[in-house]
Amino acid sequence: MEISCGVDIIEIERIKSSIENIGESFLKRVFTDKEIEYCESKKVQKYQHYAGRFAAKEAALKAISKHLEDKYSVGWKNFEIVNDEQGRPKLNLFNIAINDIKNIDVSISHCKLYAIANVTILYKD
Repeated sequence: MEISCGVDIIEIERIKSSIENIGESFLKRVFTDKEIEYCESKKVQKYQHYAGRFAAKEAALKAISKHLEDKYSVGWKNFEIVNDEQGRPKLNLFNIAINDIKNIDVSISHCKLYAIANVTILYKD
């Protein structure tokens, strides 16, 4: 059994600044429509949720990077963070050819200044 893990932390202000200064082109380059819809629904706390999803995408790349032939072959939208029926974050992978993934666990947390995410992947034997 193989387990790989990725973690990332980011300043919420950095994401807020990118969204406010670059606008929709930043949002559309980094986030899927589902992610944008979810984060925008959080109103005042939307930047915390954007930052959490940004950190989760970075953590996911770190967790799968050794299984990629070229880590630059994937982009932001190859990773999508959605919530399952119980509200837990879940990672969807698009156009990433890794067939031996058994389970993916995502954890996101944020406070006033920072968002952090951890992605753990369990591979089949």
